[in-house]
Amino acid sequence: MAETSLVPLDLPKIEKSKHIALIGTVNILISNLSINKIHVISSTVKAGDTGIVISVSGAYANMTMNWGYEYSNWWLPVPVMDSGVASIQVEGMDVGISFNLTNNQGSLMLTPLDCGCSVKDIFIKLNGGASWLYQGLIEAFEGRLTSAVENAISKKLRQGIVKLDSLLQSLPKDIPIRNIGALNVTFVGDPQLRDSSLILSINGLISAKEAHAAPAYPHLFASLEHLLASIPLKDPASMVTISLHEKVLASASSVYYDANKMHWIVDKIPEQSLLNTAGWRFIIPQLYRRYPNDDMNLNVSIYSPPHPKIDDDQIDLTIHADVVINVLNSGEVTPVACFSMIVSGSASPWISKNSLGGSIGLDEFYLSLKWSKIGNFHVNLVRVLMSTALRTVILPYINIKLARGYPLPTFHGYMLQNAKILCSDSWIKICSDVAAVKQLSIS
Repeated sequence: MAETSLVPLDLPKIEKSKHIALIGTVNILISNLSINKIHVISSTVKAGDTGIVISVSGAYANMTMNWGYEYSNWWLPVPVMDSGVASIQVEGMDVGISFNLTNNQGSLMLTPLDCGCSVKDIFIKLNGGASWLYQGLIEAFEGRLTSAVENAISKKLRQGIVKLDSLLQSLPKDIPIRNIGALNVTFVGDPQLRDSSLILSINGLISAKEAHAAPAYPHLFASLEHLLASIPLKDPASMVTISLHEKVLASASSVYYDANKMHWIVDKIPEQSLLNTAGWRFIIPQLYRRYPNDDMNLNVSIYSPPHPKIDDDQIDLTIHADVVINVLNSGEVTPVACFSMIVSGSASPWISKNSLGGSIGLDEFYLSLKWSKIGNFHVNLVRVLMSTALRTVILPYINIKLARGYPLPTFHGYMLQNAKILCSDSWIKICSDVAAVKQLSIS
């Protein structure tokens, strides 16, 4: 990163006058000084009590410059001058920068603590003019060139820190989710530095779009500070660890529920015969007798927001819903019965290569009749039919799709590599390395 962000780097011109016996005063000018390339051999990043320290050792750089001189004396008819170009090799360059990260009203603030650069050797090779004659003269500039390089790189690094701080301050504090809500991405608490890792905690909760300024779910926010103390430690074998608390999922569920997005008309299922009264003639005979061979749909409404619970290796979820059976008769939709349903299940997510997948299992299924326009019937038979359909038709169909996996998203040209997902004690934790997308496609 430093190899590309620091170059090209232009340095100020250097002027020097030198008195030479018999000749007089020689005015020497070095201009168009530019560092064109920096080669980083070794770099380290360390986190400590005072901040983050980035060190580069043994780097070298390639530079170019223009040189020229002029002198005159009373016994010379005209001034003597010459000029040319030069290539410069900078070796043994050590660079260090330290900075601190703090929370500034929900944004990250980056403050530089120290910055420096030291150069061990610098070699100048002149080209053009009578360069062989002036090589020793130009080498007298090595000290000033060394200082110029050190000061320019230090200044550039400080400018980079200021720009990065400005970028961090300008990051949005919420991310819209469709037209329903907003994900609160403000930072909570100061960043935590632990040996070789940096922990950044964001709010992460989702609120209704119109209620983002005044969160509609204060009970979800109240315990967030307490949750930070229990964030799982980073997996030492992975470059990055992302931890997601179940309260984030609960906030999303509440927002979607309040936006009336947990209401569906089901008119297509894997076993389509169950959406015709003929498929129910032995379960609810009076339904078939009154509406023979009519198509049906199911009006499913969740009547309380589901709150997922994250346990060991799985995510548990209980859904409370009303299911209204509608008969489609001569173009009219006729509600004939309503059931109250409680479904408890669990999901086991996994990551394989660069895809997210999983499986869903049914744990418990409860069904009761709320009302009926076709008289009484055996609810137990309906319960057995729907439970069997869920276990043998609907869930296997969903699991086939989940088993194919969904590609993990990329972020500014980078993506997760060799990721694994863990569920435990109210947290989902994703441990992964990070690689460039092009690198992955080549491999």
